[in-house]
Amino acid sequence: MSRPVIIALDFPTADQALTFLDQFPTGINLTVKIGMELFYAAGPQIVQAIEARGHAVFLDLKLHDIPNTVEAAMRVIGRLGVRYTTVHAAGGHVMLAAAKQGLVAGATERGLSAPKLLAITQLTSTNQAMLNTDQQIAGSVQASVVHYAELAQASGCDGVICSAQEVAAIHAAVGPDFIGITPGIRPATAAADDQQRVMTPTAAAKAGSNGLVVGRPITQATDSVQAYQQILTEWSAAND
Repeated sequence: MSRPVIIALDFPTADQALTFLDQFPTGINLTVKIGMELFYAAGPQIVQAIEARGHAVFLDLKLHDIPNTVEAAMRVIGRLGVRYTTVHAAGGHVMLAAAKQGLVAGATERGLSAPKLLAITQLTSTNQAMLNTDQQIAGSVQASVVHYAELAQASGCDGVICSAQEVAAIHAAVGPDFIGITPGIRPATAAADDQQRVMTPTAAAKAGSNGLVVGRPITQATDSVQAYQQILTEWSAAND
C-alpha cells in the first residue's frame, strides 16, 4: 500500500495546492486526496501535475448517480492513473458494480492498473441523530456502515471509506483484506471542526485502519511538513 497518511488537499486553486506540496522535500512521495473543491476548480490537469511530482492521487469525487452515468464517469477516471477513487455505497449494488466495470475498462484502455474503488459508507460528519432523522435509516451508525461495507464487497469494490470507530467491525464482517480508509482523523490537540466521529492517529491505527485521511491538521498547521511527519510517526509507533 502507498503511504498510510493521505493528505486532503482541500484548496480552492491549483496554485495553492501545488505551493503547499512544494513545502515537502524532494524524495518524499506523498499520497494526496483531491476532492470536489479542487477538482472542479482545476480539472484533470491538477491530477497530472501532482502525479508528475511523484505523488499518488486519491481522487475523491464520491460518485452517486444512475449506473450508466457512473460507469461512464468511472471510465474517464480510470484513464487518469489515480491510486484510489470513490463512489457512494448508497447507490446500490448495480451502480457499484457498474462503477467497477467502468473503472477497469478505462484503466485497461491506457494500459494502467485500475484504481482501488472505495465505497463511501456514512460520512464522518454524520451522527446518530442525523442517520435516524435526516436519512430515515433505523438502527445504529455502525450497523449502517457495516451493511454498506458488505454490499460494497459483494459488488466488487476494493474497500470503503469509514470512520475509524467502525473499521474493526467492518474487518470482522468482511475480512482483514478489505481496505478501510478512515477520514475524521484528529491529533489529540486538534479541534474536531465539522467532524462528528473522530479518532486520533494512534487509536485509528490500533483499530485496524488501513490509511488515514488528514486535512486541516496538516494543511493549516504552522509547519505542515512537521505535522505530517508527526502523524506518520504516531501511525508507525502504533503499528510496531
